Amino acid sequence: MDDRTGQTHPCPDEMLTIAADKRELLVRVIEFFPYPVQVFSKDGTVIIANKAAFDVIGIKSPESHIGKYNVFRDPVVKALGAGEKVREVLRGRTVYLNDFNAPYKDLVRYFNVRDRDIQTISTDITCFPVMESDGEVEYFAAMFFIKKIYRGKEEIEWGKQYIESHCLEPFDADAVAKAACLSKTHFTKLFRKHTGMTPYEYYTNCKISRLKEKLLDTNLTVRQAFDQCNMDYNGHSARLFRQKVGLSPSAYRRMAWGSEQ
Repeated sequence: MDDRTGQTHPCPDEMLTIAADKRELLVRVIEFFPYPVQVFSKDGTVIIANKAAFDVIGIKSPESHIGKYNVFRDPVVKALGAGEKVREVLRGRTVYLNDFNAPYKDLVRYFNVRDRDIQTISTDITCFPVMESDGEVEYFAAMFFIKKIYRGKEEIEWGKQYIESHCLEPFDADAVAKAACLSKTHFTKLFRKHTGMTPYEYYTNCKISRLKEKLLDTNLTVRQAFDQCNMDYNGHSARLFRQKVGLSPSAYRRMAWGSEQ
């Protein structure tokens, strides 16, 4: 078809074929990228995502994501104040989002992603326009450079170390959470998720383990072993020992000494 400039343009059917070919080529190219990549139409709807994107983000299926997710309506993007910056890509600019820390619980809440053992995905994102021959933005792509997938295990270990080194002192939930650099509520929830017990239960187990060590010391009476662990021999502590170990402190000592002979 000729226009007034004398240039020839493809007919609509030819244009669809070219668009399909370009899209197929684009899919084949980004699929080989080791980094998560997503391609969006100008209205912000995702039209292509590679396997790395599905694996890292935890998207359950292409059907639940492609053609449905829209970056400009993403509440996580809005909450992190990145929405307007991403829109700059529509003006032909390359946009860099550094230290984009997405709480994974929000991804689970808003989108069809797997509920995995993840707290936060920390990433740098580069958004760049894909231009038509006339210089107009045809669509845009986002490439994710994952910096860290935060699972909270380091903080749990810090909490454990604090409990173990202070198990002879009265339990202080605030001090333990502070040592883990987390709020008390968040730390307790995370601790239970990773260990299957509360921080106080872990503290109790540490005291019992320390008492068992002291009971093996032949230079100490049973009462002295309790005293050195700041535990009450005649009260709750003795009952707790029996509950946890299945033996009284004296019976445990006799059994342990007998096994060493």
